[in-house]
Amino acid sequence: MSAPAMIRLARPRALRSVRYPLARGYATELKPNSSFTKVTHPDSSTPASTQELIKDHSQYLLNTYVRPPLLFTHGKGLTLVDSSNREYLDFTAGIAVTALGHSDDGVNQVINEQSSKISHASNIYWNEHAGELAKSLVEKTKEHGGLGLSVGLGSKGEEKNGKVFFANSGTEANEGALKFARAIGKTVSEDKVEIVCFTNAFHGRSMGALSCTPNPKYQAPFAPLIPGVKVGKYNETDQNVINELVNEKTCGIIVEPIQGEGGVGEGQVEFFQKLAKRAREVGAVLIYDEIQCGLFRSGTMWAHSEFPIEAQPDIITMAKPLSNGFPIGAIMVRSSIAEIISPGMHGTTFGGQPLATAIGVHVLDRLSNPSFQQNLKSVSTHLDTGIRRLPKLFPELINDELRGRGLIRGIAFKDLKAPSELVKLARERGLLLLTAGSDAVRLVPALTVSKDQCDHALAVIESCLSILVENGFGEKV
Repeated sequence: MSAPAMIRLARPRALRSVRYPLARGYATELKPNSSFTKVTHPDSSTPASTQELIKDHSQYLLNTYVRPPLLFTHGKGLTLVDSSNREYLDFTAGIAVTALGHSDDGVNQVINEQSSKISHASNIYWNEHAGELAKSLVEKTKEHGGLGLSVGLGSKGEEKNGKVFFANSGTEANEGALKFARAIGKTVSEDKVEIVCFTNAFHGRSMGALSCTPNPKYQAPFAPLIPGVKVGKYNETDQNVINELVNEKTCGIIVEPIQGEGGVGEGQVEFFQKLAKRAREVGAVLIYDEIQCGLFRSGTMWAHSEFPIEAQPDIITMAKPLSNGFPIGAIMVRSSIAEIISPGMHGTTFGGQPLATAIGVHVLDRLSNPSFQQNLKSVSTHLDTGIRRLPKLFPELINDELRGRGLIRGIAFKDLKAPSELVKLARERGLLLLTAGSDAVRLVPALTVSKDQCDHALAVIESCLSILVENGFGEKV
């Protein structure tokens, strides 16, 4: 047996219930918390066995990620444990994926029960859970608002039903939505094929989705991309500018109600109203990418759930939290779109398989529970209060700008070097964060996060921001 194969990681231990003694009341005065200035989780202390394992695996894994030398072995809730048995408070949720936290008991039970029956049988046949999850998505959207499926309004433009196509990821969901838009456009005219996207967008890394992600860092190595894509300014509310951007050749418009990767910027309702108005005038399909902001992360089922009926989309794409980490993506379309899509126009090998959709049914039931929603709203408000302190405490570092809502929040920096440094400093103190765009740090914890955990995370952030100020980051004020 080779040396790497004999490596043994630290034995996982049962996770204790982590208490956060600095929780309630620490933020009663306008003074930064400084309890976490000491490094407790240094990257440099990674065990030799882990370093050897990483070195061995690096010979076989394609190098597309820059990663710290951390290897997580297990977790529970918002806690992740590395190969040194160090606990981290996870405010990344696997990039907004594990909405119910890590190793959730209910999810585990569904996985065990369903995998013992059948995991995959292909879309040549029916299975019992794909239709169940599709029905749940449509009916809960009618209940909570979205896709024009509101019940009882009697408004012009109200849709009576929707249909769902299951894929394996958010990128695949967006790719399928773009294909549907092209198909709809071609029923009108062969040259109605242009797609409109917006600045700071991130829609995925396949060729179609990448073509609608106008960031040179992602696009340049793979140019030329698909033709016929136009880029507009996000939150542009000048109707004349929108009318010029979206014209008779436009088949589809793809936009995020809240931009996750692009810096947690939130779209104005007026922007979406005017965009939707123009889309309907020229017969373009309006796609809302809710892969990161949807499924209750924003505080409502969809970030657009409470938009007026005239600003509702024709298609919603989703993925990340739907099966709490098990790969799944979905496209939900208005019935008028569904009528144009016929057998053979699109397909998938794994999408809609019974295991993924059984988990999805469970997750959606949990997330939409009224008591869960009430707690989510309370915790989100509490987190918001803590975030609002930061520009006051660190005016030289933090922009006085609120980004996002619910549990997709962005901290906007004046110093563009600071976000990545904050992520590193926080990680070395046991808190996992994400950057977003060029100027922000993103907070996307599991939707099961507690107020104590929010306070602990903010205390670590304040301590790290104090260190950044001491090290000369930020502007002089």
